[in-house]
Formats: sequence, C-alpha cells, structure tokens
Amino acid sequence: MHLPFQVGPLVHSMLPSLDHRTKHRQNDTVPDTRKRAPRRTDALSSERIVAAAIELLDEGGESTLTVRALTSHLSTGRGAIYHHVGGMDELLALAADSVIEQVVDEALTKTDAASALRSLALGLFDAVSRRPWVGAQLSRDPRQPALFRLWKSIGVQLQRLGLSGQARTDAGGALLNYILGSAAQYSMGALRAPNSAARQAYLDQLAAAWSEQDADPVVTDAVADLRAHQDRDQFLAGVDIFLRGIADH
Repeated sequence: MHLPFQVGPLVHSMLPSLDHRTKHRQNDTVPDTRKRAPRRTDALSSERIVAAAIELLDEGGESTLTVRALTSHLSTGRGAIYHHVGGMDELLALAADSVIEQVVDEALTKTDAASALRSLALGLFDAVSRRPWVGAQLSRDPRQPALFRLWKSIGVQLQRLGLSGQARTDAGGALLNYILGSAAQYSMGALRAPNSAARQAYLDQLAAAWSEQDADPVVTDAVADLRAHQDRDQFLAGVDIFLRGIADH
C-alpha cells in the first residue's frame, strides 16, 4: 500500500522512546529476588507472652519487664502484644497467676487436706523466695486472679477439714492473710539480701540494733534466736500452729 507521505523518518524518531517503554514493561515483569525478613511461622498467644514475661521478670525483676524488652524477646511488634494483654499491670498479674497456678496444682496432688494446705503455703513461700516479684505483685490489687485462686484453693481444703459457713470464712481469711503477709515480708527481705552472705549480715545488724534498744529478757532471747533464724522454718511453724488450731476447733 502506498502512503502519500514518507513515514521512515517519523518511525525512526520514535524508536528510542518505544524502546525505553518496552524496557520498562520488561522490568515490570521481572520477579523481585531481594531477600525479605522471614515471617513468624508460630502464632503468638497470651500464654507465650506470659511465659516470656516470667523469663524477663526472673532475670531482672519488674524493671526489666518493658514493652521494648518483650517485643525483642518475642520478635514481634507492640501491636501484637497489646492485642493479647491490656498493659504491663495486667501482664504482671497474669504472670503471678501462672506461678500460683503451679503451686496450687502441686498442692492438689496431696491426699489429705492438711497436707494440701501445708504444701500450698510452703509452695508459695518457695515461689516468693525464688521470685520476689511474685510477693510484691500479690500485695497489690486484691481483685487479681492469683489471689482469687489462692482464696478458693484454701477454702476447698478447709471444707475438706469439716469447716463451713462463717468458720470456714474466718479460717480462710486468717490463713490467707498470714500467707500473704509473710510472702510480702519475705519478698522484701529477698530483695534486700539476695544471697546467703548478705542475709546473714542483715540478721547480724538487726540483732545488734535490737540489743542496743532493749535489754528485756524477751528481746534478749529473740536476739539469740535471730542470728540463726530460718525464714522457711518459722513460716512453716506458723502454718502448723494454724492447722492444729483448726483440728482443735
């Protein structure tokens, strides 16, 4: 077909731009082979977050439990953390409840109620000794799940011992207050004296201070016992006194 004008120069003038567009289209179809960060293959859950929080708390106490440390520990983002927990206060409460749940489960393996209560009390003592942050947490909000778990487990065992009604309520409150008060005291002591040498130095200083304040025989006897004082033994003695009182009730 004959055209009435020359197209050769026009076509040649368009070739560079056509070639440029063709290259762009080719580049658009080339797959991106750049390396990307691997995605998580395991689902994040509240249980995994609580477990990670306990690890951080055990390593350095409450000061180490931050959102930044938690996201780094779990290789995730802030949004994923807050999707499962409302904040650090809630996470602390859940971490303490996880520890107390293990204590309660161990007590439930005992065949009689008195042994279960003894196991419960000693289990809590040992948990607070190893993890002072648990004792500090238990002294806070009375609505937290760990306290409800403790209260219920104590009530169930007291019922097995034959207590009911107001007697069970009074006994349960007395024992729980003894356990929690002791736990708070021992957790503070563990923070003040983190090892046996520091603990002995603290007891020696306390005994010397008491001796200087009062020469009453009651104080003198207490000072003599204080230097060899064992927190766990004294705590257990209090639990046994409580249990004997229930048996005589």
